[in-house]
Amino acid sequence: MTAQKRLLLAGAGHANAQLLKHFADHPDDRVSITIVTPTTLAPYSGMVPGWLAGTYDFSEICIDFKALAHAANAELVLDEIASLDPDRQIARLNSGTELFYDVLAVNVGSTLRPPTLQHAQLLSLRPLGRLRKSWDDLLVELRSNSPQRPLVVTAVGGGAAGIEAVLASVTKLRALQPHQEIAGRLVTRSLDILPGFPRRTKRFAKLALQRSSVTVYTNTEFTPEIDQDSDIVLWATGAQPHEWHAASGLKLSDRGFIQVDRYLRSVSHPNVFAVGDCAEWWDPLPKAGVYAVRMGPYLTHNVGVALSSNGLLKPYRPQRNFLVLLATGDGRAIGSRGWAGLGGSPLVGKLMWRWKDHIDRKFLDQFRVKERASPKTGGVLAQELSGRGPVSPDQTALSTAMPADKT
Repeated sequence: MTAQKRLLLAGAGHANAQLLKHFADHPDDRVSITIVTPTTLAPYSGMVPGWLAGTYDFSEICIDFKALAHAANAELVLDEIASLDPDRQIARLNSGTELFYDVLAVNVGSTLRPPTLQHAQLLSLRPLGRLRKSWDDLLVELRSNSPQRPLVVTAVGGGAAGIEAVLASVTKLRALQPHQEIAGRLVTRSLDILPGFPRRTKRFAKLALQRSSVTVYTNTEFTPEIDQDSDIVLWATGAQPHEWHAASGLKLSDRGFIQVDRYLRSVSHPNVFAVGDCAEWWDPLPKAGVYAVRMGPYLTHNVGVALSSNGLLKPYRPQRNFLVLLATGDGRAIGSRGWAGLGGSPLVGKLMWRWKDHIDRKFLDQFRVKERASPKTGGVLAQELSGRGPVSPDQTALSTAMPADKT
C-alpha cells in the first residue's frame, strides 16, 4: 500500500481556502492534509471595511476553516509557523510541535510593525485576525466610558486600506456615539492619496473623505505629536513579511518575502508553494488580496501535480489591470479600473456598493459547507483549469480585498 502524501497548509488565506474546498469536493485518501492557523474564522479582507462600518457582523465576512477542514477531512491545528527546515521538510510551530510534510502551501498574508504609541490606542490592520479583538475591545470601552471631549481618529497610510478604514471607522463611531464629535484624519507621507490610481478615482475618494469630514495630510510623516493629538490610530502602511520568513530556510526577496517562480513554487525548494502577500515574484505584485484569490485555482492545480508527480504545472499570469471597488462607509463605493473611475454621484456610488456586496458575498458563499462529503478514492489531484476547480469571483469584477498600502 502506498503511503499517504502529506500536504501541509500554513495560513488561512483565500488561496488555501480554495485548495481545501477542492479536497472537500474531490476527496482523495492518498493525501493527508493538515492546516495550521491561529484562528478558525478567517475574515475575507474585501469585506473588512463593511464590518468596521457596522454593515456586516464578523461572522458574515469570515471563512469558517473549522467547517472547511472537516469537509476536506483535514486536521486543523490552531497554531502558527515559527520556522521551517525545508531540507528535512519539517515545519516547527510556536508551540514546539514539529510537522512533517511532502508538499507545503504557505498563504499567511503579511503583517505590519507599527511603533509603540504613548497616547493613542493603536489598531493595526494587519494581521486581520488580531484586528477583530482590538476593534471589539475599543467599542466596548467607548460604550461604557466615552470621553466627553471630541474623539480623534487618525489613519496612517494614504492607500486604499487607510482610506477605507478611516471612513468605515468614523461611520461606526458616529453611529455608536451620535452626540459626540468624532474627528477623522488621514496622514500619508506620499504627495497624494491612492498612489497609482487614476485621477478620477482620487478625486472621488477625496470627495468621500470630505463628506465624512476627514482631514487629509499629505507629505506628512507620523510623529509623536500626531500620537499625542489622537485617541485612535489606524495603522495601514506598507505590508511587511512575517518574522518567521527569515527562519524559513527559503530563498527570500530583497524585502523579505518568499521568492516564487511562475508556478508559485519557492525558487529554492519546489515542494513549497507560497501565494498572496507572503510571496513575491521577481517583478513584485501589489500586496492586494485580489492576487491571492486569483492564485487559488493555480495553487490547487500545481499542488495536485506536486502530490501526484503527474501532469503539467500551470503558470500563473497575473492580471495587471482589474476592477477595484473601494468602500466609503456610507453605503457607497468607488469603482476604479485602468484610467476610469466610477462613483462620484450618489446613485452610481450606491450601485457600486451593491455590486461590491454581491461579488464579495458570492465569493464567500462557495466556502459555506455543512458536512464532510462521503470519502471517495482515487480522486484527481491535478485538475486542469477547466471550471471544475474552486470558483473565483468574476475576473472583471473583484473588490480590493483590503490591499496593504504602500504609504
